[in-house]
Amino acid sequence: MDAKSIPLLPLLKQSFGFDSFRPLQEEIIRDALAGRDVLALLPTGGGKSLCFQLPALAREGLTVVVSPLISLMKDQVDALQASGIEATFLNSTLTANEAGMRMLGLRNGEYKLLYVAPERLMLSGFLANLKTWNVNQIAIDEAHCISEWGHDFRPEYRQLAQLRELFPQTPLMALTATATPRVRSDILKQLRLHQPKCYVASFNRPNLNYRVLAKQGSYKQLLSFVNARPDDSGIVYCQSRNSTENVAARLQADGINAQPYHAGLDGKTRATNQEMFLRDDVRVICATIAFGMGINKPNVRFVVHYDLPKNVEGFYQETGRAGRDGLPSECLLLFSAGDAVKYSRFIDEISNESERKIARQQLRQMVELAEGAECRRAALLRYFGEEFCEPNCGACDNCLTPRETYDGTIEAQKFLSCVYRLREKSGFDFGVNQVAEVLTGAQSEKVLKWDHQTVSTYGIGKEHSRAEWILIGRELARLGYVRQLAEKFNVVQVTDEGRRALKEREPIVIAKPIAPLKPEKLPAAKKYHARDYGVGAIDCDEKLFDRLRRLRKKIADERSLPAYIIFSDVSLRQMARHYPTTESEFARISGVGERKLADFGKVFMDSISAYLRSNPKLIF
Repeated sequence: MDAKSIPLLPLLKQSFGFDSFRPLQEEIIRDALAGRDVLALLPTGGGKSLCFQLPALAREGLTVVVSPLISLMKDQVDALQASGIEATFLNSTLTANEAGMRMLGLRNGEYKLLYVAPERLMLSGFLANLKTWNVNQIAIDEAHCISEWGHDFRPEYRQLAQLRELFPQTPLMALTATATPRVRSDILKQLRLHQPKCYVASFNRPNLNYRVLAKQGSYKQLLSFVNARPDDSGIVYCQSRNSTENVAARLQADGINAQPYHAGLDGKTRATNQEMFLRDDVRVICATIAFGMGINKPNVRFVVHYDLPKNVEGFYQETGRAGRDGLPSECLLLFSAGDAVKYSRFIDEISNESERKIARQQLRQMVELAEGAECRRAALLRYFGEEFCEPNCGACDNCLTPRETYDGTIEAQKFLSCVYRLREKSGFDFGVNQVAEVLTGAQSEKVLKWDHQTVSTYGIGKEHSRAEWILIGRELARLGYVRQLAEKFNVVQVTDEGRRALKEREPIVIAKPIAPLKPEKLPAAKKYHARDYGVGAIDCDEKLFDRLRRLRKKIADERSLPAYIIFSDVSLRQMARHYPTTESEFARISGVGERKLADFGKVFMDSISAYLRSNPKLIF
């Protein structure tokens, strides 16, 4: 049967319980079924997994899924098995007997999907077995890990470059949630994809609210934020292993069930803490920024960056772990310029000059995002090459409460003049720090070395501190009056726009820095209506939703599974909105396929019927 004529919607509803595809899913699936190589860039929560899972069900043979995260393999396999799909994984957590039984099942063609880490996949013995297992597709998840320009480069992924040579006729699918145009190009080159179809979905996550706060008593800010959301689970990202443990311990002492998660914990503790979080036995997990959690928990309602992320891609991916189910969720960054200084010192210790250069550029971009006064969503999307055309996103701090501004014409004139004078004096450009030191009349080693105490702009900006001039410089860069050249050690140059403004004394408005907020001034959790985000089943009978959530937890615990594998919050909210009490009504709920209807339908319908005997239906 031609790939275009295969009826996919019945299979989608039967196996996964969905009535329609998300953007680009159907096109990617049909290309996969046609045997084409595909690069799919879909945001976190955009349904990447379905792009290789559904084709695996629509044809004979085995789909091999390469995943770098052992913890994620079990999670995805559990979810597939709960939907009645034959899937398995092979990794170091299995005993020799368990692995042997699964290998036998693979030889006998009992599975549709196999999850495996790149290191195991590329072993010569494993590759020999793979050639006998009727592999019809290889899907490479987290494909950005193959690129040194990606935020999460993993050397073991480079071995995957051999797959095209080893399996010349097997279609490859590369999937990622975060990749700049440069990283996408590198993925295509490294994997040697053959005439690939490339799909890039919008990076916009409309259900996420972005907020940046200046640090001021950061733990109290965090505690206030978490306490204001007593029914929600979340992730707190910290810079160091010690910080994750300290913050988790303080939250515990303040009555919040929290646990740390970082690479320095022994494997058993790390696995236990993650499992408790996935099962809603732990409400908050504190994790290191550098360590990928690989969680698939769709009902994470908030992500807090307690410290500054190293790069924008990491920030996007980590905030993307909130609201994977499409329901409203919050992303809070506690920002301090001191965090950037700490990272700069770490970067200085990197021995490889090329790596140092990349790290400096990435850090500068992250600081610009944190300090910027424009729409957070627009700035984030622009980083990935996408334009956000709305004047106000309505879901970030800069749009909801625009930053105060002031007439910065004099400051801009001084800064631009200083940049010009330093080049005139020395014959080349300098960075923002040097400009700030000259303006404040500093007697630093670099000022004296270049004889910059003799330029006309020396000391003309003593009304501002060095840190304030650095912020002004960054704001002028954002406004286009100066540009920073990453390839030349982040030196600044006056642009044509800046020269015109300097010559014509054009009025320039500058945004004030992020104002610190005391913990008691932090905004409370905001409730959004479905119409705000285009997502369904938000408004519902909250009392019934809580009852169904408790029932879901009980069933999940009996089966030793995370609750969301039984049903997502979206499914429960639809149940609490439509009150299904017959099989035909229950089957219309999103996420209810044939297997879940058979396994869980009766107990949930009985609970809804019992609820209705003493409570009226609400009308929405």
